[in-house]
Amino acid sequence: MTRKTYKPPTRRKFLAGSTALIAAPAILTSTRAYAQEKTLRVGFVSPKTGPLAGFAEADDYIVEGINQTFAGGIENNGSSWAIEIISRDSQSNPNRAAEVAADLILGEEVDIIVAAATPDTTNPVADQAEINEVPCITTDAPWQPYFFGRGGNPAEGFRSTYHFFWGLEDVIGVFLDIWGQSGAAKKVGGLFPNDADGNAWGDAGLGLPPALAAVGFELTDPGRYQPLSDDFSNQIAVFRDAGCEIVTGVMIPPDFATFWAQAAQQGFNPKVATIGKAILFPSVVESLGGRGDGLTSEVWWSPNHPFNSSLTGASAKELADGFTAATGRPWTQPIGFKHALFEVVADVVKRAQDLDDPEAITAAVAATQLDTIVGRVDWSNGPVKNVSKTPLVGGQWQRDGDTLDLKIIANADQPSIPKTGELRVL
Repeated sequence: MTRKTYKPPTRRKFLAGSTALIAAPAILTSTRAYAQEKTLRVGFVSPKTGPLAGFAEADDYIVEGINQTFAGGIENNGSSWAIEIISRDSQSNPNRAAEVAADLILGEEVDIIVAAATPDTTNPVADQAEINEVPCITTDAPWQPYFFGRGGNPAEGFRSTYHFFWGLEDVIGVFLDIWGQSGAAKKVGGLFPNDADGNAWGDAGLGLPPALAAVGFELTDPGRYQPLSDDFSNQIAVFRDAGCEIVTGVMIPPDFATFWAQAAQQGFNPKVATIGKAILFPSVVESLGGRGDGLTSEVWWSPNHPFNSSLTGASAKELADGFTAATGRPWTQPIGFKHALFEVVADVVKRAQDLDDPEAITAAVAATQLDTIVGRVDWSNGPVKNVSKTPLVGGQWQRDGDTLDLKIIANADQPSIPKTGELRVL
């Protein structure tokens, strides 16, 4: 579970308290005290630096485009509201994520806070929002480590915090689809770090172990390893002795790079390597050289997804191509979900009954039913309260000449998202 290092009183109580003398001048002098300004502030937290920085590679591009889209304001109840986005870097550290979220809520007095990129960012941000009763929308983390990692009770849910993404049941289905095409023996080596994702994926009751056992796969789990480990010799030896022809897990990029290099050095060559999180990004796979060709992973979003932006009307391909044209870099999966975060924000701003009332904003979030560039976001029919699921398919990095591309090769559960290639065994 993510540790919460900072638990202030709720912002509403803090600002209302008679002892909040320091806060009072800020309230009196703030431009937000004047109704004619009508500015709504949105805090945005993501890991722009540190080992998870790949998740935030497109942030500047997305925020710049969203600012242009919001330049004319958003109409709510006959009035135009300016939208100010205030970005903060979690530095890939959950404690830092909690600190910057608290500053956005209590210092910057944001009206809505959004966050993305693994439970290390989403969970501490959402926890601070829940404590302070500030509307919060998060994405880019499987829903189980987000919900249960925060101590969520399915019967009750959360009051102010909402999340959209896929779940472990979806990634398990995608991985089984990939492995079923491979012809590899049903012996799987599991790599699960001692973090929110690893503990959820490797959970004996709710994670991969029971789901794989139910369909005849034998999972070898050497136990949790510490993130940023520099020696995977023990895991490699255990997998080799167990005859594992498939390797899976959820790893940060530097950990997988270390494991994959050491596997080659020690002569361990599985037929399939399907790794969550670590190989989502072209830059990471390119850094692996020839050993990157043929790796498989989940695909949350791609230029071939058949969705359009509710803000701009742009297709997934147009959004991805726009990023490449502006930056010279290949598309990455978080592009779509970062854009979708602000699609939801815009939709909520339009529908909220009273943008000066956090509870009215939260009610508008809960009532969202929006077709976005990553699919439909609708919290009325989630697997648990406060969660809306998005579609997931499977992909493989395949080199064709000088080009390394992520091909969609597994779509059994989402046939509306077309395949763009066929699986190649390592």
